[in-house]
Amino acid sequence: MTFFSSNDPIEIDGYQSYGTHNHLYALGRALEHEGVDLEKRGILAAVKNAYKQFATDELRHTKLKISLPDDRTFSTTTDAEGYFKIDKKVDGLAALINSEGWVQLSVSFDDVASSVEVLSNNEFPAQMLIPPATAEYGVISDIDDTILHTGVASRLKWRVIVNTAFKSVHQRTSLSGAPAFYQKLHLGKSGNAANPMFYVSNSPWNLYKYLEHFIRKAGFPKGPILLRDFRGPFDKTPKPEKPHKQREIRNILKTYPHLKFVLIGDSGEHDVDIYLEVAQQYPEQILAVYLRSVKHKKKMARVSEVLSQYSGIPAIMVKESRMAITHARSIGLIQ
Repeated sequence: MTFFSSNDPIEIDGYQSYGTHNHLYALGRALEHEGVDLEKRGILAAVKNAYKQFATDELRHTKLKISLPDDRTFSTTTDAEGYFKIDKKVDGLAALINSEGWVQLSVSFDDVASSVEVLSNNEFPAQMLIPPATAEYGVISDIDDTILHTGVASRLKWRVIVNTAFKSVHQRTSLSGAPAFYQKLHLGKSGNAANPMFYVSNSPWNLYKYLEHFIRKAGFPKGPILLRDFRGPFDKTPKPEKPHKQREIRNILKTYPHLKFVLIGDSGEHDVDIYLEVAQQYPEQILAVYLRSVKHKKKMARVSEVLSQYSGIPAIMVKESRMAITHARSIGLIQ
């Protein structure tokens, strides 16, 4: 039986993940409840929420149970930072998806002391996406300055800090026209494709709920949100060979080798290098690359230079969503 030293209630954050008809991949984190309330507005509420999202008390080496809609269950244990992962072959998952391709999962604590307060009657939701048969292609998108005004191109990234720490999710704005463009991509050429959407960011998992709330509030199609765990100064584990974003994109492409993809990023960081390298490695799977321009002359000039020397699948820098919509329509991606 698992005991906890704190008197705070405990909970499980189930993430939106992705899998296949015979592969279950579930992610999440077990934590003490910090009282984050993303519905509250104002600077003070934003600062409190930001602090609580990063000042987490994870539940280490805690037994959990993941349940499928057909009552099959699987056991797992959280790691030293409270994260859990189920990554195994499981047959019959195709029968469990809804029209959009989502499998509804339930995660619960297994064998905790009766004195511990568990929220939500010990039943926490998680979801896994399996691209439906109607899917024409998939979309892999960056988040920062691609769908969400963030400021990653600002000096010392000060705008990122200000936006994250001092603005509530209700005050954050999407790039003009982006939700409509993404909805068109989700619907595809047929108008009912339910094309799968994947959101990849270098933001830490601590911001998962914040970003998930923003994506829903702003009207973007739902999709797995793939973040990363920051390496501490004393982390002695081997450093990954490839950057987080690049690894996640390659994993998605390998998971769905028969599905083509559209890549969307920005011209502020390294998306142009990552996306074009991916396009060269997987030329049969990439349909187009769109890079949102940012307000930084040197970075935009560099991206323009890189694109001018590239020949292959369509890869363009767009200043406005309507430019991307016009191009996507011209190559048969949307109506």
